Amino acid sequence: MKNFLDDNFLLETETAETLYHKYAKDMPIFDYHSHLPPEQIAENHQFHNLYDLWLSRDHYKWRAMRSFGIDEKFITGDAEPFEKYMAYAKMIPYTIGNPLYHWTHLELQRYFDIKILLSEDTAQQIWDLTEKKLSENPMGARDLILQSNVKALCTTDDPIDSLENHKKVALDGQFPVKVLPTFRPDKALAFTDKSSYLEYLSKLARISGIEIDSYQNLLNAIENRHDYFHSVGCRLSDHALTDVIFEDSTDDELRIIFDKFINGDDELNPIEIEQIQTALLCEIALMNQRKNWAMQIHIGALRNNNGKAFDNLGADCGYDSIADEPVAAKLSKFLNLVNSKGDLPKTILYVLNPSDNYTIGTMIGNFQDGKSAGKIQFGTSWWFNDQRDGMVDQMRALSNLGLLSQFVGMLTDSRSFTSYPRHEYFRRILCNLIGSWVENGEYPWDEKFLGKLIQDICFNNARNYFAIEM
Repeated sequence: MKNFLDDNFLLETETAETLYHKYAKDMPIFDYHSHLPPEQIAENHQFHNLYDLWLSRDHYKWRAMRSFGIDEKFITGDAEPFEKYMAYAKMIPYTIGNPLYHWTHLELQRYFDIKILLSEDTAQQIWDLTEKKLSENPMGARDLILQSNVKALCTTDDPIDSLENHKKVALDGQFPVKVLPTFRPDKALAFTDKSSYLEYLSKLARISGIEIDSYQNLLNAIENRHDYFHSVGCRLSDHALTDVIFEDSTDDELRIIFDKFINGDDELNPIEIEQIQTALLCEIALMNQRKNWAMQIHIGALRNNNGKAFDNLGADCGYDSIADEPVAAKLSKFLNLVNSKGDLPKTILYVLNPSDNYTIGTMIGNFQDGKSAGKIQFGTSWWFNDQRDGMVDQMRALSNLGLLSQFVGMLTDSRSFTSYPRHEYFRRILCNLIGSWVENGEYPWDEKFLGKLIQDICFNNARNYFAIEM
């Protein structure tokens, strides 16, 4: 019987152990997709206890707590921070098979050197130990990033964001980590809610200095902000699609649709919405290509399913799930449209529904250009899939259908500054998978070659792909 969470956690063979400890373990991190709040990085926000670190923003934990029967008072409600932490601690032993159990104890070990297992019985002791360490050795957002060996990270930002916090970090010569914005224009494509959209449009017009009275001026305003983001170091866009969109249109149709939306009394019909969304997303993709940005497309999150909870708590509170709409036909048409109008930018496709793994694994091969390795990427297992089975399934699909060697690897997709052990989790799983192929005689043991391949997937591929100097 192996010990829990020892040095060889998740490493099942000697080959896996060699690959991890010698080549993967000490590689730096490029966290190219996160939801970390840039203002907390700029301020080096100080954390005082495990509630601050773990529970104040993490919907993974909130979702599990609800499943355990914990009242909302102790999740997002008005209970005291320690009471919320105690509720979480009571639940943790029952999360067998859930990655939360591993992540929780990895974080205790890596940031606090605590190997005590969290439970209702040990919760007070762990709270006291961590609180003492946080008071004696203040642990701020920047400290946690540096301790995690992060060289660069990308936040997720709306086109109307000022990016003042990114500028502040960039001007601070004491902090060596690149903190870069990501252009996330979802609200600029949200034509389903007219009143909200018009309110957003006025903000976009104000910050861009462009009166948005036509479809062309909407494009001009978006490109204005795209240029501004580029000047602050942005090299990625990001787009969330519940369903893949594609409806063709002419320039005249787009002008009519936009005018109807802005000046008419009627809502747009579903086809008109998809026409203007397709056109805008295509134009943003072409902007990316001209600036050598990468484009991330996250497909298949069915959000805010619980209307009552949404009304009470708002978005991003743990009431999302996996959509199951078809993706292949429209995705192919969209990628082909961008390609035909100019050229596809570097593109990363993420799917939330694991049944789409082979669809994406084959789709990326359709649009590789033979000029840059791995230009079209099958993005890492995402959200509900960033656990052992999900990671293995995604990497097996990519290996079977494409080139795992060109994979840009893991990201945190997290709002927590102590989520970086998820990179360690991924690296152990990666090394174990490749180690198993070697041990089974499915690939030869060439330590030098495989060691470099592991390091490339852990860090080098992403650094080269996003062309960001560090």
